[in-house]
Amino acid sequence: MKNRIITTQGPWIYFLIAIGFSWLFWIPAAFINVNIPESPWAILLYIGGIGPAIGGILLTYLNNDKESHKAYWRRVFDVKRIGAIWYLIILLAYPLITALLEIAENGQIQITDTFQELLSQPVSIITFLFFIFIFGPFPEELGWRGYALDGLQNRMKALPSSLLLGVVWAVWHIPLFFMNGTYQNELGFGSAAFWRFMIFATVISIFFTWIYNNNQRSILSAALFHFSVNLTGNILKTTEEMDLHRIILFAVMAIIIVVYYGANNLSKKPKKTLAA
Repeated sequence: MKNRIITTQGPWIYFLIAIGFSWLFWIPAAFINVNIPESPWAILLYIGGIGPAIGGILLTYLNNDKESHKAYWRRVFDVKRIGAIWYLIILLAYPLITALLEIAENGQIQITDTFQELLSQPVSIITFLFFIFIFGPFPEELGWRGYALDGLQNRMKALPSSLLLGVVWAVWHIPLFFMNGTYQNELGFGSAAFWRFMIFATVISIFFTWIYNNNQRSILSAALFHFSVNLTGNILKTTEEMDLHRIILFAVMAIIIVVYYGANNLSKKPKKTLAA
């Protein structure tokens, strides 16, 4: 292996690149007094969103040899790394749990206005799904789980790695709370909804690590789970009370996963197997 320019043992340089790149575009957008997603300034939003991918790909290529570069992309595109049962968990668990929680609290499932409009134009649903996947889950997971998580797990156990990455991931979103037209802006910086968002991002990170470590460090598995979470939020309406209950429910489930699989790896597989 070639001499490393930047050590992969610590993800701190990655955090600086990912956050720095994104905020370079997002902070100026936060000062523009228009609905950013529906204006030409949306380019700042989307370019900033690839910060995690820029950091992950850049450091992967700086620090490793050609075989490691190929291995990285195999973890992105190799669908066989993910078990059949895991596909069901990754794609269906989150929306089903959210839907059941909504039925338990409201007696029915409530669909967002945006998705109701899409149902009248079925062809547009394909574009909608592609958009949800490409602008968020895919580029983010090329870095968060695709690069940073490994560096953290090389230094500490899987559980603290998950929690630390979850906190950084949540903080990365902060400029979006000041950007007109974004989902985060509607929540309000410093509000109760803001703190629920930050806490949930930290809790759900445990599930990302659990899925990633049990599917041969598949970056695709993390991207698909992220897609499932984001898509659910775009389809199902939730209330503040339901959001709180969902955090509690997923926290309890996370505890069960940690107890059963162990805080070391969040997997029954030994660490040396995870690193393969």
